[in-house]
Amino acid sequence: MRTLTIEPLTKEAFAPFGDVIETDGSDHFMINNGSTMRFHKLATVETATPEDNAIISIFRADAQDMPLTVSMLERHPLGSQAFIPLLGNPFLIVVAPLGDEPVSGLVRAFVTNGRQGINYHRGVWHHPVLTIEKRDDFLVVDRSGTGNNCDEHFFKEDERLILAPHQ
Repeated sequence: MRTLTIEPLTKEAFAPFGDVIETDGSDHFMINNGSTMRFHKLATVETATPEDNAIISIFRADAQDMPLTVSMLERHPLGSQAFIPLLGNPFLIVVAPLGDEPVSGLVRAFVTNGRQGINYHRGVWHHPVLTIEKRDDFLVVDRSGTGNNCDEHFFKEDERLILAPHQ
């Protein structure tokens, strides 16, 4: 099994998979009579049809034991999915490029700084949310509507990956 190298999350490195939601380097302007800085259009919510709705949920995730065997990835073909951390803790992201199935050799891993959120583009393969230090809460923006919006792919045993603790 290949051990994934965990990269720091940057907008440039994550661009093939989605958006990094952060204020650093983002377009911004003042609103509310100069009392509020608006960081504008940090991510775009994608839905497949006009009948779909963008919804907001909170996910509460338990920390995962490391090292972790990455045995599956999922994707949402009908809409994007954003995770914004509410408690300021770093979390891990495991992704693979668009395609009919994820390719084990193209899987990448990232760690946030605790102040970054992410928005997976529609159809991007990713691991379910991975908290690493303790239970964590995330504001999640995704799609509600008809149709199956979650495909899962389980890797063959020799394609599985190891995610070791980040440094």
